[in-house]
Amino acid sequence: MQTVAIEGTPREAFGKKATKSFRRQGLVPCVAYSGDTTIHFTAPSTAFKHLIYTPDFKIAEITISGQTYRAILKDAQYHPVTDAVLHLDFLLLVDGRSLITQVPVRTEGVAPGVKLGGKLTQVTRRVKIKTTPEHLVDHMSVDISKLDLGKSVRVRDLKAVDGVEVMTSAGIPLASVEIPRALRSAQTAAAKEA
Repeated sequence: MQTVAIEGTPREAFGKKATKSFRRQGLVPCVAYSGDTTIHFTAPSTAFKHLIYTPDFKIAEITISGQTYRAILKDAQYHPVTDAVLHLDFLLLVDGRSLITQVPVRTEGVAPGVKLGGKLTQVTRRVKIKTTPEHLVDHMSVDISKLDLGKSVRVRDLKAVDGVEVMTSAGIPLASVEIPRALRSAQTAAAKEA
């Protein structure tokens, strides 16, 4: 699993005035929590680039005052116009304590329907899972090697992983092979001739 190192500074001041001051200095106000533990800190906005602007699921290793915490990004707030990061929420990983998060879905194999001229479309890119830090995975896989034209794979078709419970509804489609218009009209013409 990929990790991103973040060097944070403890945050003493709170409120609108303090957060505006942090943002003017290029710092992002953050909070990391888990059960009874809450840590308020700031870090440079550039430190989060590889954590936020990526489709991959990564763990943040946050170092504050010499102590390192492992956490996952729970929520991010952005400026409505500039898209600048305004605030980040992290969930601290505590061994044995279950957590709910979203991980990306990756397809494996080559769909026969694509070889016949169909177009593979990934409908759902992330699924919600419940697990513990020991069993945390950076993605879930689905096999598309039996996917024909007009068919789809669903959440129920995901490869099972020990210690990971998929929370997303089993009937939701993940990927499908669409029949292109040209191929569809050729099939219709062939059916009419028959």
